[in-house]
Amino acid sequence: MVRQEKLLFTPGPLTTSATVRQAMQFDLGSRDSEFIRLIADIRKALLRIAGVDSSQGFETVLMQGSGTFAVEATLSTVIAPSDRLLILVNGAYGSRIADIAACHGLQFEVYEVPGNQVHKNEIVDSILRGKKFTHLAAVHCETTTGILNPIAEWGATAKMNHCEFIVDAMSSFGGIPLDVANVPIHYTIASANKCLQGVPGLAFVIANRERLMSLQHKPRTVSLDLRQQLIGLESNGQFRFTPPTHVILALDKALEELIDEGGVGGRAGRYHDNHEVLCCGMKRLGFQEYVDRELQSNIITAFTYTGIPGFAFSRFYQLLSDRGMVIYPGKLATEDCFRIGNIGNLFPKDIGSLLVAIEDALGQMQSSDR
Repeated sequence: MVRQEKLLFTPGPLTTSATVRQAMQFDLGSRDSEFIRLIADIRKALLRIAGVDSSQGFETVLMQGSGTFAVEATLSTVIAPSDRLLILVNGAYGSRIADIAACHGLQFEVYEVPGNQVHKNEIVDSILRGKKFTHLAAVHCETTTGILNPIAEWGATAKMNHCEFIVDAMSSFGGIPLDVANVPIHYTIASANKCLQGVPGLAFVIANRERLMSLQHKPRTVSLDLRQQLIGLESNGQFRFTPPTHVILALDKALEELIDEGGVGGRAGRYHDNHEVLCCGMKRLGFQEYVDRELQSNIITAFTYTGIPGFAFSRFYQLLSDRGMVIYPGKLATEDCFRIGNIGNLFPKDIGSLLVAIEDALGQMQSSDR
Protein backbone atom coordinates (compact mmCIF):
# COMPACT_ATOMS: atom_id res chain seq x y z
CA MET A 1 0.00 0.00 0.00
CA VAL A 2 1.39 3.40 -1.01
CA ARG A 3 0.85 6.02 1.66
CA GLN A 4 0.90 9.76 1.22
CA GLU A 5 3.62 11.47 3.23
CA LYS A 6 1.90 13.94 5.55
CA LEU A 7 3.01 16.65 7.95
CA LEU A 8 1.68 16.03 11.46
CA PHE A 9 0.70 19.24 13.23
CA THR A 10 -0.09 17.22 16.34
CA PRO A 11 1.44 16.83 19.81
CA GLY A 12 2.58 13.26 19.15
CA PRO A 13 2.94 11.06 17.32
CA LEU A 14 4.52 13.81 15.28
CA THR A 15 6.60 14.46 12.20
CA THR A 16 10.04 12.94 12.72
CA SER A 17 13.23 13.50 10.75
CA ALA A 18 14.25 11.06 8.05
CA THR A 19 17.37 10.23 10.04
CA VAL A 20 15.34 9.28 13.15
CA ARG A 21 13.24 6.94 11.01
CA GLN A 22 16.36 5.51 9.38
CA ALA A 23 17.83 4.72 12.81
CA MET A 24 15.17 2.03 13.22
CA GLN A 25 16.35 0.07 10.19
CA PHE A 26 18.50 -2.26 12.31
CA ASP A 27 17.77 -5.30 14.42
CA LEU A 28 19.54 -5.34 17.77
CA GLY A 29 19.34 -7.99 20.46
CA SER A 30 17.86 -6.82 23.74
CA ARG A 31 20.60 -8.65 25.72
CA ASP A 32 23.41 -7.47 23.44
CA SER A 33 26.18 -5.48 25.13
CA GLU A 34 25.81 -2.70 22.57
CA PHE A 35 22.13 -2.34 23.42
CA ILE A 36 22.81 -2.35 27.16
CA ARG A 37 25.34 0.47 26.67
CA LEU A 38 22.74 2.34 24.61
CA ILE A 39 20.18 2.07 27.42
CA ALA A 40 22.72 3.45 29.92
CA ASP A 41 23.60 6.37 27.64
CA ILE A 42 19.95 7.27 27.09
CA ARG A 43 19.18 7.14 30.82
CA LYS A 44 22.03 9.60 31.48
CA ALA A 45 21.02 11.85 28.59
CA LEU A 46 17.45 12.13 29.86
CA LEU A 47 18.74 13.12 33.29
CA ARG A 48 20.79 15.91 31.70
CA ILE A 49 17.71 17.23 29.89
CA ALA A 50 15.92 17.32 33.26
CA GLY A 51 18.79 19.35 34.70
CA VAL A 52 19.98 16.66 37.14
CA ASP A 53 22.31 13.67 37.38
CA SER A 54 22.72 10.57 39.51
CA SER A 55 24.89 12.37 42.06
CA GLN A 56 21.83 14.49 42.94
CA GLY A 57 19.82 11.36 43.71
CA PHE A 58 17.82 11.00 40.48
CA GLU A 59 17.57 8.07 38.08
CA THR A 60 15.81 7.51 34.78
CA VAL A 61 13.40 4.58 34.77
CA LEU A 62 12.55 3.53 31.20
CA MET A 63 9.14 1.97 30.62
CA GLN A 64 7.67 0.21 27.58
CA GLY A 65 4.49 1.79 26.22
CA SER A 66 2.92 5.21 25.84
CA GLY A 67 3.24 8.06 28.31
CA THR A 68 0.05 7.00 30.06
CA PHE A 69 1.72 3.67 30.92
CA ALA A 70 4.41 5.59 32.81
CA VAL A 71 1.82 7.77 34.56
CA GLU A 72 0.00 4.64 35.72
CA ALA A 73 3.27 2.98 36.69
CA THR A 74 4.17 5.95 38.86
CA LEU A 75 0.81 6.34 40.59
CA SER A 76 0.30 2.63 41.16
CA THR A 77 3.83 2.19 42.52
CA VAL A 78 4.53 5.21 44.69
CA ILE A 79 1.17 5.93 46.40
CA ALA A 80 0.75 3.77 49.53
CA PRO A 81 -2.72 2.75 50.76
CA SER A 82 -2.42 5.24 53.62
CA ASP A 83 -1.27 8.13 51.38
CA ARG A 84 -3.48 10.98 50.18
CA LEU A 85 -3.12 12.45 46.68
CA LEU A 86 -4.31 15.86 45.45
CA ILE A 87 -4.69 16.08 41.65
CA LEU A 88 -4.79 19.46 39.88
CA VAL A 89 -6.99 19.25 36.78
CA ASN A 90 -7.49 21.77 33.96
CA GLY A 91 -7.76 19.40 31.02
CA ALA A 92 -8.23 15.83 29.85
CA TYR A 93 -4.80 14.60 30.94
CA GLY A 94 -5.23 15.81 34.51
CA SER A 95 -8.57 13.99 34.45
CA ARG A 96 -6.76 10.88 33.22
CA ILE A 97 -4.55 10.97 36.31
CA ALA A 98 -7.74 10.95 38.39
CA ASP A 99 -9.11 8.01 36.35
CA ILE A 100 -5.95 6.02 37.07
CA ALA A 101 -6.08 6.89 40.77
CA ALA A 102 -9.71 5.76 40.94
CA CYS A 103 -8.95 2.50 39.13
CA HIS A 104 -6.26 1.61 41.68
CA GLY A 105 -8.38 2.60 44.66
CA LEU A 106 -6.07 5.39 45.78
CA GLN A 107 -7.16 7.98 48.32
CA PHE A 108 -7.36 11.17 46.26
CA GLU A 109 -9.17 14.43 45.68
CA VAL A 110 -9.39 16.67 42.61
CA TYR A 111 -9.10 20.44 42.44
CA GLU A 112 -10.41 21.36 38.98
CA VAL A 113 -10.60 24.65 37.08
CA PRO A 114 -11.69 25.34 33.46
CA GLY A 115 -9.30 24.46 30.65
CA ASN A 116 -8.24 28.05 29.98
CA GLN A 117 -7.36 28.80 33.61
CA VAL A 118 -4.60 27.78 36.01
CA HIS A 119 -5.08 26.87 39.66
CA LYS A 120 -4.42 29.61 42.20
CA ASN A 121 -1.36 28.70 44.21
CA GLU A 122 -2.82 30.04 47.46
CA ILE A 123 -5.78 27.66 47.08
CA VAL A 124 -3.42 24.74 46.34
CA ASP A 125 -1.52 25.63 49.51
CA SER A 126 -4.72 25.87 51.54
CA ILE A 127 -5.97 22.47 50.36
CA LEU A 128 -2.64 20.74 51.01
CA ARG A 129 -2.39 22.25 54.47
CA GLY A 130 -5.96 21.60 55.45
CA LYS A 131 -6.24 17.93 54.55
CA LYS A 132 -2.72 16.56 55.15
CA PHE A 133 -2.04 15.29 51.64
CA THR A 134 1.15 13.32 51.06
CA HIS A 135 1.35 13.74 47.25
CA LEU A 136 0.49 16.37 44.66
CA ALA A 137 0.06 15.52 40.97
CA ALA A 138 -0.23 17.94 38.05
CA VAL A 139 0.33 18.30 34.30
CA HIS A 140 3.03 20.73 33.18
CA CYS A 141 1.76 21.50 29.65
CA GLU A 142 -1.87 20.35 29.32
CA THR A 143 -2.16 18.91 25.81
CA THR A 144 -5.90 19.52 25.81
CA THR A 145 -5.35 23.24 25.23
CA GLY A 146 -1.62 23.98 25.33
CA ILE A 147 -1.93 25.85 28.62
CA LEU A 148 1.33 25.97 30.61
CA ASN A 149 0.88 25.37 34.31
CA PRO A 150 3.13 27.05 36.95
CA ILE A 151 4.77 23.90 38.29
CA ALA A 152 7.64 25.81 39.92
CA GLU A 153 5.14 27.56 42.21
CA TRP A 154 3.31 24.34 42.91
CA GLY A 155 6.55 22.48 43.57
CA ALA A 156 7.56 25.03 46.19
CA THR A 157 4.11 24.76 47.76
CA ALA A 158 4.27 20.96 47.77
CA LYS A 159 7.69 21.06 49.46
CA MET A 160 6.46 23.49 52.09
CA ASN A 161 3.60 21.10 52.86
CA HIS A 162 5.88 18.01 52.93
CA CYS A 163 4.27 16.53 49.80
CA GLU A 164 5.94 14.54 47.07
CA PHE A 165 5.37 16.18 43.68
CA ILE A 166 4.43 14.10 40.61
CA VAL A 167 4.47 15.92 37.26
CA ASP A 168 3.16 14.75 33.89
CA ALA A 169 5.68 16.54 31.65
CA MET A 170 4.65 14.60 28.57
CA SER A 171 4.20 17.59 26.25
CA SER A 172 6.93 19.78 27.70
CA PHE A 173 9.97 17.57 28.31
CA GLY A 174 12.70 18.51 25.85
CA GLY A 175 10.78 21.54 24.51
CA ILE A 176 10.50 23.70 27.62
CA PRO A 177 13.48 24.14 29.99
CA LEU A 178 12.97 22.19 33.19
CA ASP A 179 15.06 22.05 36.37
CA VAL A 180 13.73 19.03 38.24
CA ALA A 181 15.91 19.45 41.35
CA ASN A 182 15.00 23.08 41.95
CA VAL A 183 11.26 22.90 41.21
CA PRO A 184 11.40 20.36 43.03
CA ILE A 185 9.79 17.31 41.39
CA HIS A 186 10.08 13.79 42.80
CA TYR A 187 8.70 12.03 39.71
CA THR A 188 8.83 13.62 36.25
CA ILE A 189 6.98 11.59 33.60
CA ALA A 190 7.43 11.92 29.83
CA SER A 191 7.73 9.96 26.59
CA ALA A 192 9.94 9.66 23.53
CA ASN A 193 7.45 10.83 20.92
CA LYS A 194 6.78 14.46 21.76
CA CYS A 195 9.36 17.25 22.17
CA LEU A 196 12.22 14.75 22.05
CA GLN A 197 10.97 13.98 18.50
CA GLY A 198 11.35 10.23 18.73
CA VAL A 199 8.66 7.67 17.91
CA PRO A 200 5.91 6.16 20.10
CA GLY A 201 6.49 3.12 22.29
CA LEU A 202 8.77 4.27 25.11
CA ALA A 203 8.04 6.36 28.20
CA PHE A 204 10.20 7.19 31.21
CA VAL A 205 10.21 8.61 34.72
CA ILE A 206 12.93 10.82 36.20
CA ALA A 207 12.62 9.53 39.74
CA ASN A 208 14.00 10.52 43.12
CA ARG A 209 15.88 7.31 43.78
CA GLU A 210 15.77 7.44 47.59
CA ARG A 211 12.00 7.97 47.66
CA LEU A 212 11.34 5.23 45.11
CA MET A 213 13.64 2.63 46.66
CA SER A 214 12.35 3.24 50.20
CA LEU A 215 8.80 2.19 49.34
CA GLN A 216 7.54 -0.58 51.62
CA HIS A 217 4.00 -1.29 50.47
CA LYS A 218 3.03 -4.14 48.18
CA PRO A 219 3.10 -3.34 44.42
CA ARG A 220 -0.26 -3.18 42.65
CA THR A 221 0.96 -4.49 39.28
CA VAL A 222 3.76 -6.64 37.89
CA SER A 223 4.64 -5.05 34.54
CA LEU A 224 4.07 -1.47 35.74
CA ASP A 225 6.08 -1.76 38.97
CA LEU A 226 8.35 1.27 38.67
CA ARG A 227 10.54 0.25 41.59
CA GLN A 228 11.24 -3.21 40.22
CA GLN A 229 11.91 -1.69 36.79
CA LEU A 230 14.65 0.47 38.30
CA ILE A 231 16.06 -2.47 40.23
CA GLY A 232 16.25 -4.44 36.98
CA LEU A 233 17.95 -1.61 35.09
CA GLU A 234 20.50 -1.13 37.85
CA SER A 235 21.23 -4.82 38.34
CA ASN A 236 22.09 -5.77 34.75
CA GLY A 237 21.28 -2.76 32.57
CA GLN A 238 18.33 -4.56 30.99
CA PHE A 239 14.56 -4.21 30.88
CA ARG A 240 12.65 -6.82 32.88
CA PHE A 241 10.46 -7.56 29.84
CA THR A 242 11.03 -7.24 26.09
CA PRO A 243 12.08 -3.66 25.30
CA PRO A 244 11.06 -1.72 22.15
CA THR A 245 14.51 -1.97 20.60
CA HIS A 246 13.76 -0.06 17.40
CA VAL A 247 12.05 2.75 19.32
CA ILE A 248 15.12 3.06 21.55
CA LEU A 249 17.41 3.25 18.50
CA ALA A 250 15.22 6.06 17.17
CA LEU A 251 15.34 7.90 20.51
CA ASP A 252 19.14 7.68 20.58
CA LYS A 253 19.26 9.47 17.22
CA ALA A 254 16.59 11.96 18.28
CA LEU A 255 18.61 12.89 21.38
CA GLU A 256 21.66 13.45 19.18
CA GLU A 257 19.60 15.78 16.98
CA LEU A 258 18.35 17.66 20.05
CA ILE A 259 21.97 18.39 21.02
CA ASP A 260 22.77 19.48 17.46
CA GLU A 261 19.85 21.94 17.57
CA GLY A 262 21.27 23.65 20.64
CA GLY A 263 19.64 21.55 23.32
CA VAL A 264 16.31 22.36 24.91
CA GLY A 265 16.90 26.11 24.51
CA GLY A 266 17.47 25.83 20.77
CA ARG A 267 14.47 23.61 20.24
CA ALA A 268 12.27 25.85 22.40
CA GLY A 269 13.27 28.77 20.19
CA ARG A 270 12.10 27.00 17.03
CA TYR A 271 8.82 26.01 18.67
CA HIS A 272 8.34 29.65 19.70
CA ASP A 273 8.85 30.78 16.11
CA ASN A 274 6.37 28.17 14.87
CA HIS A 275 3.82 29.31 17.42
CA GLU A 276 4.16 32.99 16.54
CA VAL A 277 3.68 32.33 12.81
CA LEU A 278 0.69 30.09 13.54
CA CYS A 279 -1.15 32.46 15.88
CA CYS A 280 -0.62 35.47 13.64
CA GLY A 281 -1.90 33.58 10.60
CA MET A 282 -4.88 32.05 12.38
CA LYS A 283 -5.95 35.45 13.71
CA ARG A 284 -5.89 36.82 10.15
CA LEU A 285 -8.17 33.94 9.10
CA GLY A 286 -10.69 34.72 11.85
CA PHE A 287 -9.86 32.03 14.45
CA GLN A 288 -9.62 32.76 18.16
CA GLU A 289 -7.19 31.15 20.62
CA TYR A 290 -8.99 29.45 23.50
CA VAL A 291 -6.26 30.19 26.05
CA ASP A 292 -5.04 33.73 26.75
CA ARG A 293 -1.61 34.30 25.24
CA GLU A 294 0.16 34.83 28.57
CA LEU A 295 -0.91 31.33 29.70
CA GLN A 296 -0.03 29.52 26.47
CA SER A 297 2.87 27.26 25.76
CA ASN A 298 4.52 27.05 22.35
CA ILE A 299 3.69 23.34 22.16
CA ILE A 300 0.08 23.11 20.96
CA THR A 301 -2.70 25.68 20.52
CA ALA A 302 -6.48 25.24 20.75
CA PHE A 303 -8.54 27.40 18.37
CA THR A 304 -12.28 27.94 18.64
CA TYR A 305 -14.33 27.98 15.46
CA THR A 306 -17.66 29.36 16.63
CA GLY A 307 -18.68 32.08 14.18
CA ILE A 308 -16.59 30.85 11.22
CA PRO A 309 -19.07 30.74 8.30
CA GLY A 310 -19.80 27.25 6.92
CA PHE A 311 -17.34 25.56 9.28
CA ALA A 312 -17.67 21.82 9.92
CA PHE A 313 -14.65 20.26 11.61
CA SER A 314 -14.92 16.79 10.05
CA ARG A 315 -14.88 18.28 6.55
CA PHE A 316 -12.17 20.77 7.48
CA TYR A 317 -9.99 17.95 8.85
CA GLN A 318 -10.42 15.89 5.68
CA LEU A 319 -9.69 18.81 3.35
CA LEU A 320 -6.43 19.44 5.21
CA SER A 321 -5.56 15.74 5.29
CA ASP A 322 -6.12 15.55 1.52
CA ARG A 323 -3.56 18.34 1.24
CA GLY A 324 -1.05 16.37 3.34
CA MET A 325 -1.64 18.24 6.61
CA VAL A 326 -2.90 16.52 9.80
CA ILE A 327 -4.25 18.46 12.81
CA TYR A 328 -5.95 17.36 16.05
CA PRO A 329 -9.64 17.56 16.99
CA GLY A 330 -10.67 19.40 20.13
CA LYS A 331 -10.84 17.69 23.51
CA LEU A 332 -13.08 20.16 25.34
CA ALA A 333 -16.66 19.25 26.24
CA THR A 334 -17.77 22.87 26.47
CA GLU A 335 -16.11 24.50 23.45
CA ASP A 336 -16.09 23.89 19.70
CA CYS A 337 -12.38 23.86 18.98
CA PHE A 338 -9.52 22.05 17.29
CA ARG A 339 -5.80 21.91 18.08
CA ILE A 340 -2.64 22.53 16.09
CA GLY A 341 0.76 21.36 17.31
CA ASN A 342 3.97 23.33 16.76
CA ILE A 343 6.38 20.53 17.69
CA GLY A 344 8.14 17.76 15.82
CA ASN A 345 10.39 18.23 12.80
CA LEU A 346 8.43 21.31 11.72
CA PHE A 347 9.66 24.78 10.89
CA PRO A 348 8.03 28.18 10.26
CA LYS A 349 7.85 27.45 6.54
CA ASP A 350 5.78 24.34 7.31
CA ILE A 351 3.43 26.42 9.47
CA GLY A 352 3.14 28.80 6.52
CA SER A 353 2.18 25.92 4.24
CA LEU A 354 -0.46 24.82 6.75
CA LEU A 355 -1.94 28.33 6.84
CA VAL A 356 -2.22 28.36 3.05
CA ALA A 357 -3.98 24.99 3.18
CA ILE A 358 -6.35 26.24 5.91
CA GLU A 359 -7.25 29.31 3.87
CA ASP A 360 -7.90 27.14 0.81
CA ALA A 361 -10.03 24.70 2.85
CA LEU A 362 -12.10 27.53 4.32
CA GLY A 363 -12.68 28.96 0.85
CA GLN A 364 -13.77 25.56 -0.46
CA MET A 365 -16.13 25.01 2.49
CA GLN A 366 -17.69 28.45 2.20
CA SER A 367 -18.10 28.35 -1.57
CA SER A 368 -19.91 25.00 -1.37
CA ASP A 369 -22.39 26.50 1.10
CA ARG A 370 -23.51 29.18 -1.32
